[in-house]
Amino acid sequence: MLLADNWKDYKILDMKNGMKLENWNNILLSRPDPQIIWDSNHSDLWNNVNATYHRSKTGGGSWEYNKKTKERWTVKYKDLTFNIKLMGFKHTGLFPEQAVNWDYMIDKIQKSNRKIKVLNLFAYTGGATCACAYAGADVVHVDSSRGMVDWAKENIKSSNLEDRYVRFIVDDVIKFVQREIRRENKYDAIIMDPPSFGRGANKEVWNIEDSLYKLVDLCTEVLSDDPLFFLINSYTTGLSPKTLENILFLTVNKKNKGIISSGEIGLPMENSNLVLPCGIYGRWEKDE
Repeated sequence: MLLADNWKDYKILDMKNGMKLENWNNILLSRPDPQIIWDSNHSDLWNNVNATYHRSKTGGGSWEYNKKTKERWTVKYKDLTFNIKLMGFKHTGLFPEQAVNWDYMIDKIQKSNRKIKVLNLFAYTGGATCACAYAGADVVHVDSSRGMVDWAKENIKSSNLEDRYVRFIVDDVIKFVQREIRRENKYDAIIMDPPSFGRGANKEVWNIEDSLYKLVDLCTEVLSDDPLFFLINSYTTGLSPKTLENILFLTVNKKNKGIISSGEIGLPMENSNLVLPCGIYGRWEKDE
């Protein structure tokens, strides 16, 4: 398991009974997580929570504000700055565990010693976009939600990366890739963080079981002749890291022989040996 253990502005303080206690730059949040099926003896740590997310038995949920909390604030990861706000479905606009992937991307791009063009699909609020732009890559950022794309623009600005080339696209990712094939545009690196289920900008239906392999295979047609990496991240319950590895082997590696790896990513708990599993990844990378 890869651990996102280089944070200073984010920490998991405790985990118990389906909830995690997080410190987001001195804002304490209590949020549910289905992986936490154990108890804890650190009840005193939960006394100063700013906000708690409660799930509803009928679906969704809502935030309870235990003390006055900022509507939005920022957290830093190394030289990157991200805007945080509490969203309707327990999210904050950032997945801190993804820092392990940001570090990977930055390292690969900076060591390539050439201009890298990156395609970021299902790009959300742009954590990976910021990381790649910071490393010196040109980035095309695609997401079907205009609100998320606007948020990503704010993160680019907060990270002082406005002078970097980032093209923001609000579109269905499959339709966008199909157009890029017709335009004969190529990318040296592709990142995707597909949801389990979703709808595109024009109500196109996405189902990961039916659509992921087809999309990855389609993306091989926009890879350059000398690709650097191809990264798939997933939070879909029941999907094995080996499944992502198999997809990359049958698609990307068919045209470009490289190194394929997969596994889990996680977040460590402060002052503890406990680790919270937070999703899976599959990587194809150029064999140097």
